[in-house]
Amino acid sequence: MSKKAGHQARKRFGQNFLHDPGVIERIIRAIHPKPDEAIVEIGPGLGAITEEILAVNPKLQVVELDRDLIPVLRTKFFNYPDFRIHEADALKFDFSQLVDEKPLRIIGNLPYNISTPLIFHLLAQSGVVQDMHFMLQKEVVQRMAAIPGDNNYGRLGIMTQYFCKVQPLFEVGPGAFRPAPKVDSAIVRLVPHTELPYPAKDLGTLQAVVRTAFNARRKTLRKALGGLVTVEQLQALGINDGLRPENLSLADYVSIADLLTAEKSSEQCGVQGAKGIAGDVSGDSHD
Repeated sequence: MSKKAGHQARKRFGQNFLHDPGVIERIIRAIHPKPDEAIVEIGPGLGAITEEILAVNPKLQVVELDRDLIPVLRTKFFNYPDFRIHEADALKFDFSQLVDEKPLRIIGNLPYNISTPLIFHLLAQSGVVQDMHFMLQKEVVQRMAAIPGDNNYGRLGIMTQYFCKVQPLFEVGPGAFRPAPKVDSAIVRLVPHTELPYPAKDLGTLQAVVRTAFNARRKTLRKALGGLVTVEQLQALGINDGLRPENLSLADYVSIADLLTAEKSSEQCGVQGAKGIAGDVSGDSHD
């Protein structure tokens, strides 16, 4: 509970309010906000980060779900007429609607109970984003930055790295928050790639391959991906079917997905061709 604002942190919103001035200053230095940027904060809480950003950029916009916090924020920052509050669920919010001329810089102390789905939601909108700075559970940041062979390597890391460069910045202990969480936290910077290093022919197919693989991460690829690709197809791509999902790189997963996309495309062409031939034959019979 924050005595200053009198607002009880809500467990269902995953609220842990940042209050350590040293940590706040370090976060602001990492973000390095400028007056003319399009900055959006997710989950401002009681406004610890908000206050520092507004001092530099009075046109800050925030997305807050807890309606009890809205009047707290309006009162605290009433002297910033261009400050905008969007009362909305960030998981469903269309961030592209906030884009005017400049790409968005998105920041936030994200609720840990929804951080993974929220990251996926934001990655889907990375085309309108300049960069993102988030406070997350330390384990989540480790998963995002993990490399092949790492125990933390999985779907979140692969798909985050598909869209962005991942830079873990520094760790934050539980004492920096009220109430103190039971886990350590970390700040991460995500910078969307100007050009995707390994663009997939079909993103949905890549997501399906990665999801299928890590649903059976303890199994070998021949078993984990057995319903999608054959051993021969994996070997043709230069991939050892005896490896586990955590051993493959992003490039490997893209090559598997592209193989399936090409296969699906050729099958569709075959069906279309067969229909065309059938049409020609039936047409001939009428002549």
